[in-house]
Amino acid sequence: MNTTHQYQHLINLFDRCFQDDFQTRLIKGDDEPIYLPADETSPWHRVVFAHGYYASALHEISHWCIAGAERRKLVDFGYWYCPDGRDAVTQNQFESVEIKPQALEWMFSVAAGFPFNVSCDNLNGDHEPDRIAFQRKVHAQVMHYLENGIPARPARFIAELQRFYHTPPLTAAQFPWPEDLR
Repeated sequence: MNTTHQYQHLINLFDRCFQDDFQTRLIKGDDEPIYLPADETSPWHRVVFAHGYYASALHEISHWCIAGAERRKLVDFGYWYCPDGRDAVTQNQFESVEIKPQALEWMFSVAAGFPFNVSCDNLNGDHEPDRIAFQRKVHAQVMHYLENGIPARPARFIAELQRFYHTPPLTAAQFPWPEDLR
């Protein structure tokens, strides 16, 4: 068991960063991830990640960090999701909306000293995604954030991860070009 990267650490760090200012909690789920706004059952907005998986928590946090105030009032931010088994057109749509979240997830992973793997998430589709091409787009978004500034919520979470895991400030050198990952 990995004692360095436990999902409970992420819950504590996320809650420390966002519970008071955004009335939002990170929750370990038993099934599929989902975002649930506050309702009659809970005074908290809830970012629910799958099965206690550390990587799932990082990914769901990245989606929350991108969602604006109005989207955060909607279940799953009001986004469309087409499950695994996508055709080429649907896969391209899926990848286009996953670039920014996966760029943030990669940055969170580096800040936590945790391995990152880009996910095309289409194991049962009739279209074989070009994983390297997709990772190039994610890489370009990471470089854009590093050069132009990381938005406030993800920057706050990155700083919290760096303090907890004692990792250095993010630099372009920490994000290898996709061909280097083979």
